[in-house]
Amino acid sequence: MGEGEGEELIELRFRIYDGIDIAHGTYEASMTVSTLKQRIIAEWPQGKTVTPKSIHDLKLIHAGKVLENNKTLADSRITVGDLPLGVITMHVVVQPSKAKQKTEKSKQEMQKLNPCGCIIL
Repeated sequence: MGEGEGEELIELRFRIYDGIDIAHGTYEASMTVSTLKQRIIAEWPQGKTVTPKSIHDLKLIHAGKVLENNKTLADSRITVGDLPLGVITMHVVVQPSKAKQKTEKSKQEMQKLNPCGCIIL
């Protein structure tokens, strides 16, 4: 492939909770968010107090939006655009899966209090 042909490449880095950037590299626009999360987990720094165990423990945030696992970077509208350095920084939030048990219990309690399932503000 010559220059300008083939896959669009996007330069990304991922900022974790303590401000450190990890997995800095060039990624294909056709890569899915779940594949990206697998790479982040593989490159997660050792010895951190918070460590994701699966892709479901991670949320990637770009431009204020949480990216969906089944979407590609292109679907998520991740483009270099007119950034001066051409590097996009995404934020990584770790929410361990044990929080799901609390969520499930909270849902059951909410249904008792609110049988219609409506959101009360």
